[in-house]
Amino acid sequence: MQFEQIKQPIINDLEQFEPMFRQSMKTSVPLLDLITRYIVKSKGKQMRPMFVFLSAAVLGKPTQRSQHAAALIELLHTATLVHDDVVDDAQLRRGFFSINALWKNKAAVLVGDFLLSKGMLLALQHKEYQILEIVSEATRLMSEGELLQIEKARRLDIDEAVYFEVIRMKTASLIASCCAAGAASVGASAHQVELMRQFGEHVGIAFQIRDDLFDFDTQTQSGKPVGGDIKEKKMTLPLIFAMAQLGTLERKMMIMKIKFLSTQKDTILKIIEFVTNSGGIEYAREKMNERLTLAHNILEQFPDSEARASLKALVEYSINRVK
Repeated sequence: MQFEQIKQPIINDLEQFEPMFRQSMKTSVPLLDLITRYIVKSKGKQMRPMFVFLSAAVLGKPTQRSQHAAALIELLHTATLVHDDVVDDAQLRRGFFSINALWKNKAAVLVGDFLLSKGMLLALQHKEYQILEIVSEATRLMSEGELLQIEKARRLDIDEAVYFEVIRMKTASLIASCCAAGAASVGASAHQVELMRQFGEHVGIAFQIRDDLFDFDTQTQSGKPVGGDIKEKKMTLPLIFAMAQLGTLERKMMIMKIKFLSTQKDTILKIIEFVTNSGGIEYAREKMNERLTLAHNILEQFPDSEARASLKALVEYSINRVK
């Protein structure tokens, strides 16, 4: 399916979402209003609201509660991105200048806090306690996953089990909350909500592995710099697998290279070659496809529908797109 075809079962829901999301960020403070309007202007393809609405549509007809769920997730996720850009000192976000680049760190942190509070207030005002619980749990996991990664990255001792735990918490929990909140918004049973959460978690893990693979693709058009993760000393699945094939001494030497020489282009290219020749790329692709199969198997448990087909197509689109 083309992207516009994927949206068809929920096109009306997405059209309603636009003004609601803008309204949810309204404020009487001129500077804050200027920044939030900039955020709306620079946001991406609405992938998270699409996961919410399609998950809802698989189990029923999206409702006003689905709108609240999508807005809450988008507000909290936007807040985490604004805070992440401050922590990473990132100057760009999706090709636009980051909030901290334009308005400095102090304003960016406060904007992130404002968005978090608006999300929670939105849920409380509409008594969306179940959805707030789902999204708050995801926010907790994202923070814990980030801190776990920081802790392990200092010694570069992330093995495969830790890697999957980090991305389950840091990345997959958000997509899982989209799907669970969408299901909850149409009154799905606890079992159905949990199934959709598991579906989203598998999809989120596959997404992260796909993103990690871009780092080793010298022909990539993803916009992600080749070797960027290596330069930042991030241990991703292809590299973890490749290093597991080394003896103790070789492994120590590779860790030293990553610690002290990973900013050099020549070293990055040699590490990419080592990972490729060691089967790290193929192994990561296998693990990504395993997660996609698990996600599709869960989806098959729900009745066939246009929404289910679109949800499956959205996953495939997200995995296969280059940008």
